[in-house]
Amino acid sequence: MTITQPDLSVFETLESEVRSYCRGWPTVFDRAQGSRMFDEDGHEYLDFFAGAGSLNYGHNNPVLKRALIDYLERDGVTHGLDMSTTAKRAFLESFQNIILRPRDLPYKVMFPGPTGTNAVESALKLARKVKGRESIVSFTNAFHGMSLGSLAVTGNAFKRAGAGIPLVHGTPMPFDNYLDGRTPDFIWFERLLEDSGSGLNTPAAVIVETVQGEGGINVARAEWLRKLADVCERWDMLLIVDDIQMGCGRTGAFFSFEEAGITPDIVTVSKSISGYGLPMSLCLFKPELDVWEPGEHNGTFRGNNPAFVTAAAALEAYWTDGPAMEKQTLARGQQIEEALGALRDEFRDDTVEYRGRGLVWGLEFRDKHRANKVAKRAFELGLLIETSGPESEVVKLLPALTITPEELEEGLRTLTRAVRETA
Repeated sequence: MTITQPDLSVFETLESEVRSYCRGWPTVFDRAQGSRMFDEDGHEYLDFFAGAGSLNYGHNNPVLKRALIDYLERDGVTHGLDMSTTAKRAFLESFQNIILRPRDLPYKVMFPGPTGTNAVESALKLARKVKGRESIVSFTNAFHGMSLGSLAVTGNAFKRAGAGIPLVHGTPMPFDNYLDGRTPDFIWFERLLEDSGSGLNTPAAVIVETVQGEGGINVARAEWLRKLADVCERWDMLLIVDDIQMGCGRTGAFFSFEEAGITPDIVTVSKSISGYGLPMSLCLFKPELDVWEPGEHNGTFRGNNPAFVTAAAALEAYWTDGPAMEKQTLARGQQIEEALGALRDEFRDDTVEYRGRGLVWGLEFRDKHRANKVAKRAFELGLLIETSGPESEVVKLLPALTITPEELEEGLRTLTRAVRETA
């Protein structure tokens, strides 16, 4: 693909240096549909990024777009804080009937501010309020958001340093296989809990991702998650599952923890819950934990009604027959797994391993700089992929759940070419 130098002057002179994704993809995007994005010069890009997991149903999904346009054209409420609206009622009824009841999940639904990190903040605040304790246990290589409470339970040193103040009341523990299987699961954690001289205050909760997306596509085993749930129950700690990136079908089932057969006390959901990329988040929790006072956690934009409209439409369109959606995602995931396996065989000396679940996968390179080179070359070839891991050493694949097998094969061929051409 030949790319002319885009006019980036206003972005470079006016926009803050904090911008990041645009540095890896130096073009000006103009429109998008399905799994394709187009820049202002008409160049086409296959999207294996999906808005960092916010576009599980692709760009401008026609079913969701129609519902949104119809709502706006009839002057449906756009901004409503936490007022009761027809759009909110329709979403809550769909969520209850399509998602919660079939899974026998008793959760109450809270609408915090419409970002993932605000959902995490509300979960941490609630856990501390319920248990009357301050400490929260998180895991190595975790990522839970960029506000202060979320950063305190995030592992990445670079992101933590941005806080500019001490991040307290969080204690990291080893994630699944962090110690390469050399010690039994949770032996260190439980020893600290048992020992009154360990210095670990009894935690209010444990927060975990079933698959660490930003941390390098680290996949927790179902057995490990069940053991974690057991530890939490025995030691009177709440279990919080951060399903912000891995929920809404990303790993196959609607919630990523379903495979393990556990029922977390609190679940955070955001990114693809609106289905259309509109800001929205949920904090779900067991009814007995609903000890909030009115307005104790609020936000001006927690009632994003256009997002409720597209969220309800997404549930009706894709999750009324949940098993079919899950089966499709797992089939697409197998297609990726086979391609990455072939790459691993071809570049055994250059790669560490490939790993993933459903439609989230990563390929780790021995050379810590290689993944960025692959992502850059992939962009030049018309494929959008990002990197993850503490040193950006993992190429991360996050295509839309609605991607076709042909589009997926096209992107995997481009990825293979990018790996070969950066060898």
